[in-house]
Amino acid sequence: MTSLGKAEFGVSTFFAASHPNDKCGANGLPLTPNSIKVMGRFQFLTTLHHPHLCRYLDIAKSKHERMLVVSEYYKSTLLHHLQSGKYSSESKMVSLAFQIVDALSFLHSRGITHRSLSVDNILLQTENSVKLAEYGMYYMTDWGADVSFPIGSVRYMAPEVLCSGPAEVDEDTETCVQPVTGPKADSWSLGIVLLQLFLTLSKDMLDLLRLCLTVAPSRRPSAEELKKHPIFREERQKSVPYVNGFTMCSTKLRCKDLELPSYDDEVYDPDHLSQRTMDEVYYLWRLAGGELEAVLKKAGMAKTRPPIHLLPCCGIPDGDVFGQERDQAELLDRTIIILPQDQLRNRLKDIPETAYYPLLEDETSVDTGQLPTSPSAGDLTQTASLPLIIRERDIEYQFHRIILYERLLKAYPYKRPHIWKEARVDIPPLVRAHVWAALLEVEGDIEGIYNDIDKETPIPTDRQIEVDIPRCHQYHELLSSPTAHTKFKRLLKAWVVSHPQYVYWQGLDSLCAPFLALSFNHEALAYSCLTRFIPKYLNKFFLKDNSPIIQEYLAVFAHLIAFHDPELSNHLDGIGFIPDLYAIPWFLTMYAHVFPMHKILHLWDTLLLGNSSFPLCIGVAILHQLRDRLLSFGFNECILLFSDMPEIDIERCVQDSIKIFCSTPKSATFRQHARSNRKIKTEDRPNLSYYSRDYNEQPQSELSMEPIAIEELKAEKCPRVSAEDLIELGELAGTAYSRSPTKKRQNSKPMILIVDVRRAAPIMIASLSVVRFRRGMVPGSINIPFMTAFSPEGDLSPCPAVTTLNSRRNQVIVVIGNRGRNASNFANELLRLNYSRVCVLHKGIDVLKSSGILTVAPADI
Repeated sequence: MTSLGKAEFGVSTFFAASHPNDKCGANGLPLTPNSIKVMGRFQFLTTLHHPHLCRYLDIAKSKHERMLVVSEYYKSTLLHHLQSGKYSSESKMVSLAFQIVDALSFLHSRGITHRSLSVDNILLQTENSVKLAEYGMYYMTDWGADVSFPIGSVRYMAPEVLCSGPAEVDEDTETCVQPVTGPKADSWSLGIVLLQLFLTLSKDMLDLLRLCLTVAPSRRPSAEELKKHPIFREERQKSVPYVNGFTMCSTKLRCKDLELPSYDDEVYDPDHLSQRTMDEVYYLWRLAGGELEAVLKKAGMAKTRPPIHLLPCCGIPDGDVFGQERDQAELLDRTIIILPQDQLRNRLKDIPETAYYPLLEDETSVDTGQLPTSPSAGDLTQTASLPLIIRERDIEYQFHRIILYERLLKAYPYKRPHIWKEARVDIPPLVRAHVWAALLEVEGDIEGIYNDIDKETPIPTDRQIEVDIPRCHQYHELLSSPTAHTKFKRLLKAWVVSHPQYVYWQGLDSLCAPFLALSFNHEALAYSCLTRFIPKYLNKFFLKDNSPIIQEYLAVFAHLIAFHDPELSNHLDGIGFIPDLYAIPWFLTMYAHVFPMHKILHLWDTLLLGNSSFPLCIGVAILHQLRDRLLSFGFNECILLFSDMPEIDIERCVQDSIKIFCSTPKSATFRQHARSNRKIKTEDRPNLSYYSRDYNEQPQSELSMEPIAIEELKAEKCPRVSAEDLIELGELAGTAYSRSPTKKRQNSKPMILIVDVRRAAPIMIASLSVVRFRRGMVPGSINIPFMTAFSPEGDLSPCPAVTTLNSRRNQVIVVIGNRGRNASNFANELLRLNYSRVCVLHKGIDVLKSSGILTVAPADI
């Protein structure tokens, strides 16, 4: 990525053409505003990196279709140097000419015609290094179709440009049709520039100018052909291939073109901020209070129009109406306003030099997952405890975070565990796209894989995709642009074509939207993230017959509601408001269909850290926020409530989801259709949380969960837990039935209560009356036989065991019985009585026989 160096940030402005208010396209929908179309096409310009091109950084939309464009800028232009007579050396002029031709050749290879080339927008980074500016105006305005003014200076226009007339727009497709200026028009403009540049012309110079100023475009050479002219022989030999920075996922060697910088005292530059990339500096500039409109207002370029209160009364007999002259603000204003960096530099002046080069190996934070506190990174613990929205606007905090992440991402995949740990704290918006890719373990030649997929051949789902895309997050300025719609279609088709075992279901477009919004200029990265996301969280959801998968998911979700909030579960079940009526869009799109984009990004920052059961916890957290209203509503009111998703505090939702996730036994969310990859060993991911892996990815044994028929799963109201979960919870609490009695306990507080519901019928053995419960019992469990547990009124019959149960209601209650239905029925009755955290041991008491946990105790005589 290009560093800031001595560059400034320049902002220019223009007005996009307006559509009539009542005009619609061929599909019956209102025409897309030209400003939105410009924003969509502009994004490609931000991907262009060349040593002789000014970087485009940002675009914003203001009132009255005004567009604000931010780009790299230098105050010195070629025009200034021509007027000062500095270029008297022919070798210098040839070098500058070659740089211009090289930049134009690069643009043409990317399908971009400059069209506006002149001595005014050829900027000088140094006296011997040029930077072309304003090269994106023709492209971003759809070849001039989206503005009401001509693009380019008449003095430098090629003959075919002057003869072509204004651009035309196809109203059905909302795209520009002929005439469109070809790239050879830039060769003519270059010839006019060179004519001004070369005062003393040699034979080779005259020949070069003659080629550039050839009237017929068919015989005029392209920029690439001009590079081969004999006059540029020495420049071609000196030129070095340009390396476009760092690529996270690629098969190319990153160290191939690595050059270590020299730090001689004579060339030492104390301005460390200038060594950061332009994207980083501009991001920090905005956090430091930089506002584009405020800069324009200060420069007197954003004048407020007074409102119209009265219409003129025209009494002219022939009916002619004379209005005001055309507003000059609607024409192209080539004024560049430099964005001041003083405020940014003042905010960062107290940051030590070491903060620009943070240490990655901080042993104090490796195991804790906390922010590093090394001198190079600063102590950010206090700021990290603030709400996320404050952290994302704190310039000092974001400064440390983006520099740390930049170093970690350059070391990906080696530093994946560290990226995962830092993501547990937060993810800066600037690096979110690549951090998500790291969390999803995207690797390899993603560009090659994506380019090899046929995205052009028509397929049966094309029609449905075209219908869905215009309805997907169209409030989002970027995703509503025609450019985004084209990218949407390519991404969705690529996924459908490359996954023939699946079909396109409505909702796939919503899943794609966050990845496209983040990686708008890197389709391959968006596609790779989508292909990694779906198997992890939506395994088999896109099968042609996905009913068993969804029904299992909803049943587990209902169990989770009952586990954490029995009162709400009983109420919703009583009015018939089952998850099938509201939760399918939640899970099929991972909430991307029901939340706006900014909330989805914050939600998925945490979602990607959990396993496939975490979305279920998010659903419970959402119901928890709406609990009071839901408890007071009937069926119809609940339907209306979820027909338009009410406002949700997303940060509170995330925190509640984490608490629910961590307090739920792993096996309680077991699904047989979740992704199963038992080849992954724990030692292969030593630094990742145990909860970040799916239960199906854990080594399995006879104590593990097994698939449960969907009919049986839906008939039960409380979740099942595995024997290994029961043992693990006992180990965490240091109970007597731990399999590691010599293991040091960090927490001796009981975490679970085991309720044995087997019948206590007396059996005579060796003259002792021994009950069945005591012949094989879990130490610390209590016995409440199901057959005698409840009174005729439905309440628990008083007894010492019930007293113990009531005193420990805040713990996980595991109901144990034989393989019959008694344990499940007993758990359902506890749920009816609003006991929380109730679950049933999977496969009953028999599963514990081989564990060595069961004990035999004599009965009271």
